[in-house]
Amino acid sequence: MNLERITLAGGCFWCLEAVYERVRGVHRVENGYSNGHAAQPNYEQVCSGSTGHAEVVRLDFDPAEVSLRELLEVFFTIHDPTTLNRQGADVGTQYRSGIYWHTEAQRQLAAEVIADANDAHAGRVVTELQPETNYHPAEAYHQHYYARHPDQGYCAFVVAGKVDKFLTSFKRLVK
Repeated sequence: MNLERITLAGGCFWCLEAVYERVRGVHRVENGYSNGHAAQPNYEQVCSGSTGHAEVVRLDFDPAEVSLRELLEVFFTIHDPTTLNRQGADVGTQYRSGIYWHTEAQRQLAAEVIADANDAHAGRVVTELQPETNYHPAEAYHQHYYARHPDQGYCAFVVAGKVDKFLTSFKRLVK
């Protein structure tokens, strides 16, 4: 199996993780912090906004089962790419919208998908496109958070809505 990796930021990583764990062809989802300047940041540091890191998910996927374009279509459906450093009530640079690529081919495809999204959103897309840099995995208690805590307030009211949107909009991609 030839897995590829892409790293995405679209608000709280619990939301993205909960969705992508349900996508056919995604074999691993890891919550982490990326594209900031601090070495080995922790959650409290990232939440302070002082590290420059975004909350991200790193996806290992099989392109024979799900294409990067499909993963990015899901991405642009489950978060708002037009709000700078914000997703709903989550505010700060750590909640920015970003696609962090690992290969030149990914960069080119992501640029096309961002252009399409920008057309669909009247030129208001603020999603950054950069190579992944300075990645650090999030603490163990952040991994598989929604699966372990579906009744927790944020999960029940915010994460569940994004999961439902994915399940309704992308039935062909559900595991």
